[in-house]
Amino acid sequence: MKIAMQGMLIASMLIPQMSMGCTIDGSEGIVPEHNLKIPAHIKSVNGVTKERFDAVIDEVSTIYAPIVAQEGGELNVIKNWDDGTVNAYAQQVGKEWRVSMFGGLARHEAITEDGLALVVCHELGHHIGGAPRKVSPWSSPWASNEGQSDYFATLKCLRRVWNNDDNLSIIRKMEIPKHLKESCGMKHIWNDDYAVCIRGGMAGMSVAKLFQSLRKETTSPAFETPDAKVVTRTNDNHPATQCRLDTYFQGALCEVSFNDNVDGKDEVAGTCHGSLGHKTGLRPNCWFKPSVE
Repeated sequence: MKIAMQGMLIASMLIPQMSMGCTIDGSEGIVPEHNLKIPAHIKSVNGVTKERFDAVIDEVSTIYAPIVAQEGGELNVIKNWDDGTVNAYAQQVGKEWRVSMFGGLARHEAITEDGLALVVCHELGHHIGGAPRKVSPWSSPWASNEGQSDYFATLKCLRRVWNNDDNLSIIRKMEIPKHLKESCGMKHIWNDDYAVCIRGGMAGMSVAKLFQSLRKETTSPAFETPDAKVVTRTNDNHPATQCRLDTYFQGALCEVSFNDNVDGKDEVAGTCHGSLGHKTGLRPNCWFKPSVE
């Protein structure tokens, strides 16, 4: 008994020095554990080359490194192009706040450049995405949970990253589902806001199709078929595929500015929330249970 207690004490001393929102092998990254590897000699169907992989990641990290510094961290985005892992993860080692990206994910047939950017934003969201955070019995709850990291990606991160892009020209090249087009048109009256909403939704669809593929699901996610599940408590783990698409979609629809910051303790700050009278842009109840109404 004494030896077991000593072991627990040692573990509790070590874990805060190397806290992880996802396991080091990526098995608890943006997707749960799986065995798929896509080696570097396989070309991306969607044309994500090493050069574009680096460029997309650099664009996000350049914008967010100063923001992470303001939060007390030093952002280190690790680009593992040659690694076939189809995943990504976040990790904190002291003041070093890591995001690890893998070429295997970029080479998956479902992933577009915008989908790749969303994954970077999701992993950043574990560090600065706000409440709710994952509850851990071993260390301080530094990591925003999976659903919140998804929400942050389209609510804040992608909007900031794409703020100076010619978004209208970009979406003209896309085949946009009718429901996404109509929904973004009703919530965002300014042309560029509308275009960024479309891009966010399409990036979300790219990543949702990755989840569908890895889970070997026969039902495709769709904007017009939201997950009907209502949780009785917030789910910190990976939501279902449709639920995750719903989260990306609602983050894109929310009219709150990307300049209105989220907060690590306050689930309302910087978000669309029922307590503020919002009806759309809310985190879906398939994973999120509001603590205030």
